[in-house]
Amino acid sequence: MPKLKIGSIEDDKPVSLTVKLPAMVYRDLTAYAEILKREGRQSTADPAMLVGPMLARFMATDRAFRKLRRGIQQKGSPSAAAKSE
Repeated sequence: MPKLKIGSIEDDKPVSLTVKLPAMVYRDLTAYAEILKREGRQSTADPAMLVGPMLARFMATDRAFRKLRRGIQQKGSPSAAAKSE
């Protein structure tokens, strides 16, 4: 069986966020949650529990985002500001 990109869901303090998803995305998210539940990786088939880990995984594997974020963080750091003076 192929390995899913999202594994077990960490129990973390959530932040509430309201989003609107296309129906097709919601159906796929629901199916994904059900598969994780069947495999025993998740105790519930609640698709809302997958949104955070999926977004985190997407951002963690987006090279351009990581590179640009590092540049922003370096420009905002006190050591970077001292170097530019």
